[in-house]
Amino acid sequence: MSHSCNTSTHESAFSAYSANSLGAPRLKAFDRKGRKESARCSQRRAHRPRHSSLARFLLLAICIAPLKQPVFGQIATPPAAPIQYTIALADLLAHKVHVTINLAPGASERDLQLPVWNALYQVRDFSQYVNWVKAKNREGTALPIRLLDKSRWRVSGAANGAEIEYEILAMLPGPYGADLTSRHAFFNLAEILVYPVDERSGSVLIGFRDIPTNWKIATTLDQSPAGDFTAQNYDRLVDSPVEISAFEEVHFDEGGAHYRIVVDADRSDYDLGKLVPVTKKIVAAETAWMNDRPFRTYLFLCHFPRASGGGGMEHAYSTAIEVNAQVLTDNPLAFADVTAHEFFHLWNVKRIRPQSLEPVDYTKENYSSALWFSEGVTNTVEDYILLRAGLLNENQFLHRLAGQIEELEDRPAHLTQSAEESSLDAWLEKYQQYWLPHRSISYYSKGDLLGVMLDLAVRDASDDKASLREIFQWMNRNYAQPGKFFPDSEGVRQAAEAVSHADLKLFFTKYVAGTEQIDWNDIFKSVGLHLLRQPETVADLGFSATRTFGSQPVVMDVRAGSEAARAGLVEGDVILQINNRVASSDFQEKLGQLHPGDTIQLKIQSSGRQRTLQWKLGSREEIEFELKDVDNITPRQKARRAAWLKGESLGGTSP
Repeated sequence: MSHSCNTSTHESAFSAYSANSLGAPRLKAFDRKGRKESARCSQRRAHRPRHSSLARFLLLAICIAPLKQPVFGQIATPPAAPIQYTIALADLLAHKVHVTINLAPGASERDLQLPVWNALYQVRDFSQYVNWVKAKNREGTALPIRLLDKSRWRVSGAANGAEIEYEILAMLPGPYGADLTSRHAFFNLAEILVYPVDERSGSVLIGFRDIPTNWKIATTLDQSPAGDFTAQNYDRLVDSPVEISAFEEVHFDEGGAHYRIVVDADRSDYDLGKLVPVTKKIVAAETAWMNDRPFRTYLFLCHFPRASGGGGMEHAYSTAIEVNAQVLTDNPLAFADVTAHEFFHLWNVKRIRPQSLEPVDYTKENYSSALWFSEGVTNTVEDYILLRAGLLNENQFLHRLAGQIEELEDRPAHLTQSAEESSLDAWLEKYQQYWLPHRSISYYSKGDLLGVMLDLAVRDASDDKASLREIFQWMNRNYAQPGKFFPDSEGVRQAAEAVSHADLKLFFTKYVAGTEQIDWNDIFKSVGLHLLRQPETVADLGFSATRTFGSQPVVMDVRAGSEAARAGLVEGDVILQINNRVASSDFQEKLGQLHPGDTIQLKIQSSGRQRTLQWKLGSREEIEFELKDVDNITPRQKARRAAWLKGESLGGTSP
């Protein structure tokens, strides 16, 4: 697929091995990630007259390099004026943001679109937060503006330019939101900025106003001499989150790149001296594993809230990370887990990107059958990287892997919903009913396991000359760096077959597109492991709960006649606290630490009312999964396991 030269409408345009210096000319244009996404570079197709060789050469030369002078006496077309945004932090306590957009002269009627989704695969209809919209011309005379649908407006009389102003509430905290409070402003800009439909690919200038005197701005956008920020287009703009606060910042260099860590949190809740070495180990391990570093600078935006919190959101040159302050203290791996996952996304999904996520459609869902790979296999790599970085040991790795198997096997839907179907159904994750065990599996957990399975299958097929690492490096060379998108699961299969020189169609038919029961002992025999299922007596909670993307846990099921039911717990209750600790990303772990006979206390919210429930836990039998050495393990199996746990092949070179 050919792209128009030197321009891109991707949310993350960049050159294969170049830095994120937005002013530099680019020969290759790349993508942006998909819970969040971008539009494709315009294409120049057929129906052109045939040219001589000289003419074709001249056309190619014009396409490859920007023209500094007119060619053959033609007058160079001046660049279009940038779309100018001004964001004013109008009222911190009321979460009010005032946005002004200056449109250059153009069509008399202009349509303005506010995205209906961003960051998550969920339609969240950000227009629900718009209080009012106004328009006027350059002379200050009001222009007609009317609503076309829930998220699109049309302004008339804009031929000589127009100024659009509106007020929107920023009250969605977390890495997936836009949040303005007395403490800080954090913006995923697609959630507060409309775009002119006819100029989505136009350059952008953005300024921030009414900022408290002690607050600073952190973003990966280029800054103009006047202090405002620039982007090639709307998509690049909204792939650049912004933190504005009295944050703390630290820098470090690693492998030829410069990294920034920006933290907005209570200073007593974190230790920068611990965050930096962990981050440094992760970025070193991942760039070495990929043998690639498509940036010169990278930004980590970190929040450690005390009330709930947990998750991460990747971007082309930055990531937003949120870990609950108590979880950060209790769990040494909490920060490393989300950091390793989100940083690897700068390749997998931001640059190694499925075709189905392109071009992004901000007005409705982008369906993809490849989220099992883009999200789930990122989990696989996350654990490999933590092993390589020395932040996870072999026992911990195998324990986590067995836990993923148990999670999948405990959901009856693993026999009815495939990994591809789970990917397509991602848009249903905001609905409670969808999360019931008989209804769905997670493309995260199934994809995590598929990553391990595919890794071992490629090793077996190639006599250990290739692995998952070679698959990613092949996809990086053949898709990301040339500016192409891979054809979903078929593209992953092609990559796996290219590095293993084997036919893997049956694997993808059975396990990716299909729901065949997995023989785990057969999967792991080459590395000398087998799966043990052992009965274990555990605390009987009497209920199950789930948590999605930074939200607090929601009760999914309460067993009739249980102590939980007698205490008054019902489906749909939101769990705020567990035994006086905030219910956050580690809530399942906290529940798993309870024993029969313990007393559990839940602070819950239902229909806007909070209450506290308490009961004594009984006991029940469940099956515990564990990966253990096979009997009479061989030296060959040990060698293969050692290479597998390093994330490396035994072949030594990438096919």
